Amino acid sequence: MKNLRFWSAVLLLAATALLLHLRANVDHNPPSESLSQLPQIQAGWTSRDLDINQETRDVLGAGDFLSRIYSQGAQSPPISLFIGYFPTQRTGQTIHSPKHCLPGSGWVFVSSEYVDLIDAKGKPHRMGEYIIANGDARQFVIYWYQAHGRSVASEYMAKIYMVADAIRLNRTDGALVRVITPIASSEDTAAARKRAEAFTMQLAPLLSRFIPD
Repeated sequence: MKNLRFWSAVLLLAATALLLHLRANVDHNPPSESLSQLPQIQAGWTSRDLDINQETRDVLGAGDFLSRIYSQGAQSPPISLFIGYFPTQRTGQTIHSPKHCLPGSGWVFVSSEYVDLIDAKGKPHRMGEYIIANGDARQFVIYWYQAHGRSVASEYMAKIYMVADAIRLNRTDGALVRVITPIASSEDTAAARKRAEAFTMQLAPLLSRFIPD
């Protein structure tokens, strides 16, 4: 099964490279605001930005990135937000999946599922929800790929849509959005899930300003 997924991904990337080579080499993206303008206070959460070091930026490649910690006070576990927007994926640079990044930091996946969530304005989103662990520490993760008004949980589907949109719209831009909150020792998984989902559903309607539809 793993070999099938691997070769499917290889063939998909090869087809992507060929199709993008045949298309114009400049994406026609609508204007958008910098991620740094994302509100620092929302729905009772206040935040502070985290520096992204040059080594990490070199790995990520060209794009607009935001790393931020939101909190509601000492009594509530914080929420970590990372957004990476890539204005083009024509040069072989593709969005890095958390499935590859997180294990490299010592975290292992305990559970995973795709869910459909409705944001604060009633729009549905397809997202991935994961529980990860590193020793005794556990975290609840929500992430998705967003491009052209579409939310996708699967990295394979995100690549398929990217190829289709490159042909149809002459656009390969897209973003990864990741929300993480620790599962405190005093709470169960359901409480962490509720906190992460509530934050995400308030966040999602804001993103079209920074990740153009």
